[in-house]
Amino acid sequence: MVYGKYSASGNDFIIMTAFKSLDRSKLAKKLCDRRYGIGADGLIALLPREGYDFQWEFYNADGSVAAMCGNGARAAALYAYHNALAGLKQRFLTGAGAISAEIKANGTVEAQLTEHKILRDEIKEYGATWRLIDAGVPHLTTNGRLAIFDRLPLSDLRRKYDANVSVYSLRNRAIRVRTFERGLESETQACGTGMAACFISAFEMKKIATPCIVYPKSGEKVTLSIVDNRVRIKGKVFKLFDARFNGDL
Repeated sequence: MVYGKYSASGNDFIIMTAFKSLDRSKLAKKLCDRRYGIGADGLIALLPREGYDFQWEFYNADGSVAAMCGNGARAAALYAYHNALAGLKQRFLTGAGAISAEIKANGTVEAQLTEHKILRDEIKEYGATWRLIDAGVPHLTTNGRLAIFDRLPLSDLRRKYDANVSVYSLRNRAIRVRTFERGLESETQACGTGMAACFISAFEMKKIATPCIVYPKSGEKVTLSIVDNRVRIKGKVFKLFDARFNGDL
């Protein structure tokens, strides 16, 4: 089997074409292992689905299933275009619902995410006020100095709210975000739904305008906007390489 490896905002994904739905959790753990596999934040399997360009099955590096991934959506869209599974404009099905994507010039991909929901307001934890926002997957978000991220018991917050944990700061009309992701149980270079959740929170509190520049930990610039209660995320996607994995699967 040949796998494509793609990166979006510093998130890297192994992407494959499949023809039937299977439990690929063990495969995801093997392939995503950074010492004995290809190494990635997640595995995405693209399957045919009537009425859509494709549907996906998304696995975190620990083998758990995730309904949505903003950066993964952009990476999957470029892989689908490169492999003639879809055109420049696409509509595909995720665990969180149908989303659309468009391949633009120079490897830029824009994806429109599912409708977001504010699950809880005014959560008090560790001297900060948090909001729990579903941006396809749940994120616990707070606005503050990014240095607070290093002092938080992130694993405890992640487990207590069964959510990713994102801290963001506002500077020069842009947002900077750090995210601790469930399914990886560590900070990642970027998280598309985490950036979306922070953008939603800041936008609804009228602290930023749309569109807005967002920088994840990787430093790669991403543009987020909101149309009809749906966030659009636009940024570069890179194909890193194709790989064959010869390990025991």
